[in-house]
Amino acid sequence: MTTPSSHTDPALDPVLMGDEFVPPTERRLPDSLELDAMGSLGVLELLNAQDRNATEAVAAVLPDLAHLVEIAAERVRRGGSVHYFGAGTSGRLAFLDAAELLPTFNLEPDVIVAHLAGDDRALVQAVEDAEDSVDNGRAAASALTADDVAIGLTASGSTPYVGGALAEARARGAYAALVANNPQPGLAHLADLTIVVDTGAEVITGSTRLKAGTTQKLVLNGFSTALMVALGRTWSNLMVSVVATNEKLRRRVVRILMQATGLDEEASRTLLDACEGELKTAIVASLADVEPARARILLAAANGSVLDALAVR
Repeated sequence: MTTPSSHTDPALDPVLMGDEFVPPTERRLPDSLELDAMGSLGVLELLNAQDRNATEAVAAVLPDLAHLVEIAAERVRRGGSVHYFGAGTSGRLAFLDAAELLPTFNLEPDVIVAHLAGDDRALVQAVEDAEDSVDNGRAAASALTADDVAIGLTASGSTPYVGGALAEARARGAYAALVANNPQPGLAHLADLTIVVDTGAEVITGSTRLKAGTTQKLVLNGFSTALMVALGRTWSNLMVSVVATNEKLRRRVVRILMQATGLDEEASRTLLDACEGELKTAIVASLADVEPARARILLAAANGSVLDALAVR
């Protein structure tokens, strides 16, 4: 039986294997050497503590992430799109982020697109060898143009699929960004911007679905939410682009209109009917005191931004 005293000192972990740098995510975390003797609560407390470290690591890269948001917003405004590229956990998180933007912000499905090594099959089962294909990464990025943004997501910073996608994206004039958890990412030379979220060693050595995955989820949530705000898909802190496709969302639309305008429920429902269910139109019509037709004109001139429509009324 293995005893705690026989656990290897993590300080002896190799930093290099041959000429290759071993990223921190592949090294041993001293705090988790006794993981199998901690009990369930101890394991959960350690995971929670390490997740707090993950949020701090994201905080350190926020200026770079804000720069990426601004670049993406400018390109989307001129008709471009944003493409995520990832494998394994990174790719699945990218798919989740892109999918949730459609109902939340009424985002057209081709504005933010996720590409996963191994395609849809890899969403529900591991296709581990799919990440090794540079050619598949290139093929996934083959339709990008100079108006687009490519964001590669890889904990190791060296996934061949992501490298192929970034190389092809740059060859086609797209802006290429890399998000990695390795302070020496091998794909950095293929990116216009490299964002390193240094999470260090994982609780379970090499299991980047833990802290590294947490940071990538935070980065994606932050990036896409800030991008939607920049594109006028919100007003104040309200989800004004939501489309009422079921009863829960229909109630939410009424509630949002009440919160935005101060109207009571009956008046909000009446106004929404007059605006054919268009929430932004109803908000502008109420706050600018104009007819729905005029509200639509103001919104069109403001590229759908309620804030800008109200400013030019």
